[in-house]
Amino acid sequence: MTPVRSIVPDAVAAAARSATRVVVLSGAGMSAESGVPTFRDAQTGLWERFAAEDLATMDAWRRDRAFVMAWYLWRFGLVAEVEPHAGHVAIARWARVLGGPRVSVVTQNVDDLHERAGSADVVHLHGALANWRCEDCGAPYEGGLPTVGEGTDRVEPPRCPECGAAVRPGVVWFGEPLPLVEWQQAVGLVEHADLVLVVGTSGIVHPAAGVPAIARGSGAVVVEVNPLETEVSHTADHVWRETAAVALPALVDSSREDAG
Repeated sequence: MTPVRSIVPDAVAAAARSATRVVVLSGAGMSAESGVPTFRDAQTGLWERFAAEDLATMDAWRRDRAFVMAWYLWRFGLVAEVEPHAGHVAIARWARVLGGPRVSVVTQNVDDLHERAGSADVVHLHGALANWRCEDCGAPYEGGLPTVGEGTDRVEPPRCPECGAAVRPGVVWFGEPLPLVEWQQAVGLVEHADLVLVVGTSGIVHPAAGVPAIARGSGAVVVEVNPLETEVSHTADHVWRETAAVALPALVDSSREDAG
């Protein structure tokens, strides 16, 4: 089957051709095209009685670590079974184009699909599923993890080899601040960018939702790539109603063709 080829809007193509620093701000919609359920999608199986928001808090963790650990291991397994789509691959390819712009990724997603596609410059605003750490001392945990089978609803978390406390998922839970270093990196990137592509994000989770406004206030051209209207749409200079897997390969191919 021949891949779908989208027509790149002239203004977007022109911005991509002239850019020397590009930032891609990706959200849940980007991962959803690879088959990763968005955070607010209905749960399945034994988790269908629970809202994701009720499991992604420090209170839930303290109340029942084994239950929350099983849910995150289930999500960790889901991510491991999917592959980066054409949009992820296009971003990585764009960054490798000789003489092309510097292309960085700032993502709200906790999966590693950007890295698996080949992107090296990735900032995770909300942490990462793979970055398990101690709940007390914060030391990274690189040991083994239990396997979650069908019907598993309780898994005792491993213990930190440094202090003995429980190992928790390395994600940012509701009510927790964003990691300061990553937030400062993200702001610095968009403040110096020529072009910011806002891809697959709803624009309702703050403070990440404020990144497009920071970019535009710093002089970057902001382009939203999303098949649906979002809270970010009014901030964007240009809106491209297309999916990431279709739009991004077309944009990268267009910029390379126009470059000669």
